[in-house]
Amino acid sequence: MRAIQITEFGGPEVLNLTELPEPEPGPGDLLVEVERAGVNYADTHRVEDTYLSSSGLPLVPGSEVAGRTSDGRRVVAMVDSGGYAERALASPHTAYDIPEGVDASTALALLIQGATAWVLLRHNVHLAEGESVVVHAGAGGVGSLAVQLAKAFGAGRVVATAGSEDKRELALELGADAVVDSRADDMTAALVEANEGRRVDTVLDMTGGRVTDESLHALAPFGRLAFYGMASREAPKPIQLPNLMRHSATVSGMWLPHAFQLPGNVVGRAMAEMFDLVRTGRLRAVLGGDYPLDRARAAHEDLRSRATQGKLTLDPTA
Repeated sequence: MRAIQITEFGGPEVLNLTELPEPEPGPGDLLVEVERAGVNYADTHRVEDTYLSSSGLPLVPGSEVAGRTSDGRRVVAMVDSGGYAERALASPHTAYDIPEGVDASTALALLIQGATAWVLLRHNVHLAEGESVVVHAGAGGVGSLAVQLAKAFGAGRVVATAGSEDKRELALELGADAVVDSRADDMTAALVEANEGRRVDTVLDMTGGRVTDESLHALAPFGRLAFYGMASREAPKPIQLPNLMRHSATVSGMWLPHAFQLPGNVVGRAMAEMFDLVRTGRLRAVLGGDYPLDRARAAHEDLRSRATQGKLTLDPTA
């Protein structure tokens, strides 16, 4: 079968199209004929070997697929690796049936990006009705869904950041009440101004560096910042615990694989709620580009340049 494989760690240049043996299902595995594979920031870190968990070589990247099982079910599924291929193995515990009327790319957008946004809002910052929410990278895969979910969950004011005028316009179209240039010289002041002169209640941050530092300073008493990525590849300053107490602030981290370990099938509940919002027109996935499998390098280059909007996918059938 055709697949993208890396035999050394590095940037997009190490992604190579190759022919590999068919995956062999073990007991309980689902063999998925891949219709679309999702492309995520985490994939770029895994290819570099800068991810939260280390990877071995050779490696077929890709942690999510949408397609058909051998018994004909349409599913979207998390996979340990191997998504950038014509066929992949998935666990039934991380596979979800795609409802009628939902396309594969939308289902993929909901699985990692949507579930991330849902868990951040429901479990990390525990968004209360009427509270303000800052969504950094508000036109990105997670951000574009977080803006909409925050409104659906009763946020009082949603402030989105983005680095270009068209991305800020998209965030407003999706329901943001105000937008901020992500390159603002003083992010603290920009966020407070966008929140009508008030400090903000919650922040969803995947940027890192000074944006994280300055967002912390924008928090109101009992404000919460949830950190789930470092797209800038710049670490924030170390947090001084007395400062958290001084401002009654909370900082949390989130890595989606841990959400699958929570009791009560949290990710399953998230998917069911989001599928229902999609079907009723209250949530839409922003689809940022569908690349043939042999253009995986281009997908990674575009994602790393932060020039994309919404969800990127690979098409193994093309």
